[in-house]
Amino acid sequence: MPTRTSSNLRQFARHLRANQTDCQLMLWQKLRSRQLANLKFRRQFPCPPYVLDFYCIELKLAIELDGGQHYETAGKIHDRRRTRYLQALGIEVVRFSNLEVIERMSDVLEQILRFAANHSPHPNPLPEGEGTDREFL
Repeated sequence: MPTRTSSNLRQFARHLRANQTDCQLMLWQKLRSRQLANLKFRRQFPCPPYVLDFYCIELKLAIELDGGQHYETAGKIHDRRRTRYLQALGIEVVRFSNLEVIERMSDVLEQILRFAANHSPHPNPLPEGEGTDREFL
């Protein structure tokens, strides 16, 4: 993360956790406690200057749920700016509409699993500084 999380942002994230939307709560019930592919998700995760709806540190994956305001012009502009910022940090962003979560939860979970399968860290990574271009003597 680029900067240290301020106490105001942490407090705001706590407020958001305590006041989740119905859709966030529905998805959280499926993601919490490593229920999905043993992945650890955090909800309302501070990533200055933003708070991510859901975040998986292992995959560097942010999951954002979009209500109606995200489809208005100002919301679209804000979301594009936010996504570019997060991608510059190496965080991938996957967005779902609230309607998708309500009506097609299994499809939402399937898409998250597909992302995880394609972006999972290698189970036996090379030590820092070693790569395939290393000469063997």
